Amino acid sequence: MKLIPFLPRILLFGWCLTLHAQEPGVGRAVSFKTADAGTVHALLYGRGEPAVVLAHGAVFNKESWERPAKRLATRGFLVLALDFRGYGRSVAGSKPAALHEDILSAVRYLRDKGSTEIAVVGASMGGSAAARAVIEAGEGEIAKLVLLSPARFRHPEKLKGDLLFITSKEEPLVDQIRTAYEKAPAPKRLELIEGRAHAQHIFKTDQSERLSVVIERFLDGPATD
Repeated sequence: MKLIPFLPRILLFGWCLTLHAQEPGVGRAVSFKTADAGTVHALLYGRGEPAVVLAHGAVFNKESWERPAKRLATRGFLVLALDFRGYGRSVAGSKPAALHEDILSAVRYLRDKGSTEIAVVGASMGGSAAARAVIEAGEGEIAKLVLLSPARFRHPEKLKGDLLFITSKEEPLVDQIRTAYEKAPAPKRLELIEGRAHAQHIFKTDQSERLSVVIERFLDGPATD
């Protein structure tokens, strides 16, 4: 009987926890298996539709996407920022170098959760892995692809879906990225950012807001020409 006066406080505390768990800007830890029996750990933001997978560069991790992920979540996207195999608690399966398998497993995890339109944003190493994932994915499995200063990848002519290439005007990979863009099929778009910062490093510069807006408008909008 002595607990009864405290019952409203307990219910209020539980209600607050529920609201916090549903807040778009809070990343929730999830994990899932890959086709080669690896395990990917990731952070899931938001509860919307469509969905976006964020794939980091070689010197980054899933936490590095926190600010872009929160922005996208508040715009109504379900956002999954993954740790590639060998990063954080993610572990490789039978194919240690198959980073694209991590992205494909992330896409299929979201599809199992009910997402029907899924985009992938890949930066540098993550861009190369995302490109291969799109090439190997089924038709329509990945609707949109953002390649942010992607590392070199094979067969850009085999890319599918709506494509956005982004690179800094003066970064070392700009010519390589332009060549890949020229070979890629339409619909596609190339966005050149001021400066020489590479991939996610652009978020640390005065071009951060422009980069965020370019990505958000592409994900929000229809197919590009």
